[in-house]
Amino acid sequence: MQEEQQTPCENPLWPCAMTGAVACLAGFEDIAVIVHGSSGCYFYPASLVGVPIHGTFLVENEIIFGTESRLAEVLRELAGRYARIAVVNTCVPAIMGEDIGDLADEGQIIVVDSPGFLGDLEAGYRRALDTIAPVVDPDVFGVNIDGVCRTDPFCRGNALEARRLLSLAGVPIATTFCLDRYAATRRAAPFTVETNPDIASGVGTACGSLLGLDAVRETFERLGAEIDGADVRPVMDEIAWADARIRKACEKYLRRFDPPRVAIAGGDAYASFAADLLDRYLGAEIACVAARNGSGSSGDGTTRTTDFSVIRGMILDAEPDLILGSSYEASIAPDAAFVGLTLPLRDRVALSSHAVAGVEGALRLMEEVLNACITRNRTNRGDPFAPSR
Repeated sequence: MQEEQQTPCENPLWPCAMTGAVACLAGFEDIAVIVHGSSGCYFYPASLVGVPIHGTFLVENEIIFGTESRLAEVLRELAGRYARIAVVNTCVPAIMGEDIGDLADEGQIIVVDSPGFLGDLEAGYRRALDTIAPVVDPDVFGVNIDGVCRTDPFCRGNALEARRLLSLAGVPIATTFCLDRYAATRRAAPFTVETNPDIASGVGTACGSLLGLDAVRETFERLGAEIDGADVRPVMDEIAWADARIRKACEKYLRRFDPPRVAIAGGDAYASFAADLLDRYLGAEIACVAARNGSGSSGDGTTRTTDFSVIRGMILDAEPDLILGSSYEASIAPDAAFVGLTLPLRDRVALSSHAVAGVEGALRLMEEVLNACITRNRTNRGDPFAPSR
């Protein structure tokens, strides 16, 4: 993977550690989440997680004289309404050096010290999970679902698809990290499947990923060997059926149009999955891949960056027919076909629970790609029946 130069970050595209911690904790329906910081620190994660959270909304006076009384006031307001309350520390209180860790001694209150300068979303997500400290119960029969994050536009869809596939194989579902209740973290199962490897929890033994049909096949083969009574044949049948449907649709497309030239941006796992899917079935030319995260050592031509100016240059140089990414990438080349792959996805209504993971995730992503490309090609040819963008 090519490392970007250490230049000032313009228009950062990926949430900070504070938002990652909030996203993790907000996935537990019986935990109230307090963002201990300014209004800006509150409103950014609040706009992404899709569930109510709370804030201390610190102002100048509290920064000067101390924030403890304001935090105590918000805690009193929430006391008795939730089984637990999580306080996520932000940059300013952390820099001030205030110690709010003693609050956790009361048991009901969880304190997560995850200021934005700690790192990116993944770092904060793991910091929150480490604070919760999930417990694996070897006697729990079932499989955990992993990699579900409230900031992910495909969060609920991925969880539903993972549950569907596990149920199809007769495998009981244990804890979903993180879209569950707090009590479920005290009795996690020994085995786990991942919907998004970028935010793997590390809880239990990982049995594989659900990103892509090959990954689903390999994961369920392992589950069939590990879980007594599991019948993975229905899942294998679905994989074969989906593969045939995708191939047929793509062959039909390629009889009419050339393979698209593609620019992809998003989390490392999603971007790699999308690139493989489009290369395999459409023979697409993957012009550039910009990962928001990742290790930086894959050597596959992916650029790890959250600098909008870098991504803008990559896309303008690539001149893609198709972009997979966020609303930021869509704005760079408005004449290209566009499919949403990562946050933020603005100016569109999203009511249903779309997946990227699993069999339905692969089908849906390819469906979106083909429809977007067909619409663009017909528009460019002056087809009067082409839908407007």
